[in-house]
Amino acid sequence: MKIDLNCDVGESYYEKLIGNDKEVIPLISSCNIACGFHGGDPVTIQKTIERALQFGVHIGAHPSFPDLENFGRKYMKLSSEELKACLQYQIGALRAMTKAQGGILKHVKPHGELYNAAALDFELSVEIIEIIKDLDGDLFFLGMASSEMEKAAEYLKYPFISEAFADRNYTDAGTLVPRSNANAVIENLDTASSQSLSMVLNNVLVTETKKEIYINPTSICVHGDNKNALELIKTLRKGFEDNDVQVKAF
Repeated sequence: MKIDLNCDVGESYYEKLIGNDKEVIPLISSCNIACGFHGGDPVTIQKTIERALQFGVHIGAHPSFPDLENFGRKYMKLSSEELKACLQYQIGALRAMTKAQGGILKHVKPHGELYNAAALDFELSVEIIEIIKDLDGDLFFLGMASSEMEKAAEYLKYPFISEAFADRNYTDAGTLVPRSNANAVIENLDTASSQSLSMVLNNVLVTETKKEIYINPTSICVHGDNKNALELIKTLRKGFEDNDVQVKAF
């Protein structure tokens, strides 16, 4: 059995340092690199691409709403024209910078509130996928398993990578518990590892109310800004190894 292990990286912005990309990147199989609109200054982005290529980690663009102030976690109502410009600008820049270093951009994963909104909004997901397709139809769309993102990809017959989160709790509807809730983030490493193994091995997700729902992820995500990200990734890899699950990019 194989599973992709992805992490959001390149999110530091000048003196605002976020995550531990140097240590994290060698331990994952794919990464989602910030594109400057929620985090990621040009030099940080360039160095993150370089390190990902050094360790053979698949590179994806991680575009967001234009919201540096709130780290992309504030919902913004954009017109179709604004959304297209924002996404093409971010994805295009990441694609060009990756190509300049001899690499190939593999996928796109929306960030923060753009991701959450798309997970619940079929029409928004369709719009995002069409923007990606127009820019580069070879890019995979990475999004939440069993969400409107996946339904939109199936509708458009567009290649989709379904992901689930190791470090987040879920509602009974299969959506992420809002970050405003105290139990949104799973801080216990063993709990996060057990949740991930349950999803990968048994396709079972246990929600915040202990309800079991079906899930079939192709990729497991750890948030790079999680203070325990490095230790969690190490714990996940050990759990996968112990259960004969190979960490490999999609």
